[in-house]
Amino acid sequence: MIVIGGGPAGLFCAAEVAGSGHGVLLLEKMLSCGRKLLVTGAGQCNLTHDGEIRDFSGKYGDHGAFLRSSLRKFSNRDLVAWFTSRGLPLAPDESGKIFPESRRAADVLSVLLEECRKNGVVIRCREAVKEIRRSGTTFHVRTGTAEYESGALVIATGGSSYPATGSTGDGFSFAASLGHHIAPVGPALAPIRVRDYPFGDLAGISFEGLSLSLFREGRKVREGSGALLFTHTGLSGPGILHLSRYVLPGDTLKISFLPGMRQELLTKDLVDRIAVFGTQQVKSILSGYSLPARFIARVLELLGLPGDLTGAHLPKKERAELVRMLTAFPFVVSGTGDWTEAMVTRGGISLAEIDPLTMESLIVPRLYCIGEVIDIDGDTGGYNLQAAFSTAMAAARDLSAR
Repeated sequence: MIVIGGGPAGLFCAAEVAGSGHGVLLLEKMLSCGRKLLVTGAGQCNLTHDGEIRDFSGKYGDHGAFLRSSLRKFSNRDLVAWFTSRGLPLAPDESGKIFPESRRAADVLSVLLEECRKNGVVIRCREAVKEIRRSGTTFHVRTGTAEYESGALVIATGGSSYPATGSTGDGFSFAASLGHHIAPVGPALAPIRVRDYPFGDLAGISFEGLSLSLFREGRKVREGSGALLFTHTGLSGPGILHLSRYVLPGDTLKISFLPGMRQELLTKDLVDRIAVFGTQQVKSILSGYSLPARFIARVLELLGLPGDLTGAHLPKKERAELVRMLTAFPFVVSGTGDWTEAMVTRGGISLAEIDPLTMESLIVPRLYCIGEVIDIDGDTGGYNLQAAFSTAMAAARDLSAR
């Protein structure tokens, strides 16, 4: 068997298949394996999450149903047990994210490489695959220096995010050359860029638990919630990153900076506050909503209101516009961060052409596609690595049984 790609999915699948007695060759184009794994979670490697596995399928956008079988058959508990039994204890943090206790991604990679070594996987680095052909039941894999043959092939090349680590979308072209369709790819878990962004100099200000609504051609298409961070160039934070898989240039992202408070409720509440504190400046009245002072000042500036304006002198029209900006601030999307900023890739090898039980191609027998190369992307929190390991195990079990 040949595995293309020495990331977590490829290494794990190779080790498992070799452990069942099959010969395995792994081809990696970089100088060493696991380059992207080493930068995961800022080098600490958030492997999975401590939640209930039945809830995981809701963490992969519209495609979570595809993963139900593989997640159930190799769950987060199974993943923790696998690493723990090989001498690497894992533990959750206060948010449920599971890391190695050492907080070192290098320790995770060491376990995977040792498992491959122990089970006899032949790893060849600096072997970039140039072409894949299939004749009869044999795959022919040509690199820059040699050609290899195998009756089974695993594509585990990852997506296109963090290209400096070797993830440059090679697997998409390999699969396409064998007849697979590729769902349009793009950056995901990425910052969102907006037109005429007015908060660049407020970079670093963050908000918790905001309500986010995405509109396209005047119609709401998605909703979300979560933390938001102003950056120098746009919007980030978990709530934004999770929504980034859906956005298109020209969409409008409406953000409520006062979640749970609808426009009518805020209007009434603001009128009541002005009735009591009308002699105070508007910015002082608004500070009662626990909003950052610099953000309040910028909103008033955008409305053309003087900083020393008192509540009693706030015109009704401007009050209505202020309420709208605090409960449904409109940002027009210009795009997302590029591949160097995206954590994962949306799109990939079409799920309609992959068996969710085994990860085997439905159109090319004995071809398996695992990890980020397929059309799966998860939320932050360890869900993407869990999907990589679960799909790798599904393929490994099927390959080992043949």
